[in-house]
Amino acid sequence: MKRLLVLAAIASATLAVTGVVTAQGFPKTVHYIPHEKVEAAFVKGARIIEEPGLIVIANRGQQRGAEMHDFTNHVFIIVDGEADFVTGGRMKDPKNTAPGETRGGDIEGGTLHHVTKGDVITIPAKMPHQWKDTSKTGSVGYYAINVITK
Repeated sequence: MKRLLVLAAIASATLAVTGVVTAQGFPKTVHYIPHEKVEAAFVKGARIIEEPGLIVIANRGQQRGAEMHDFTNHVFIIVDGEADFVTGGRMKDPKNTAPGETRGGDIEGGTLHHVTKGDVITIPAKMPHQWKDTSKTGSVGYYAINVITK
């Protein structure tokens, strides 16, 4: 329950601080997601809230290629594990995989962040990012709060 309260507070603060509010605005309904559903979502990586302009995912990241989203701002809240995470720079071999979505190889010239339990990192839209090294713990558990601008 405490995690969900922190998650909701950060999502609200993100919208207020960045000034990113979609035409739909913040969801008008209360969402309560019991911890059993949240824990099950972490196992496979699943959306726990999905509203116009706001998606919250409970996920487990592993080392993989880079990605970039034209209309999605992320707030990642790390809840377990540790990893190296790269932001910015230039994506090698970028390919459009869907409208506004790009995937590629590694990132050249980005900023390396070592994230651990309790850390929060924001990634603005159009910023390449990549889980680079999760070898110490195998994966990193995190909430992804996605604020959609289109």
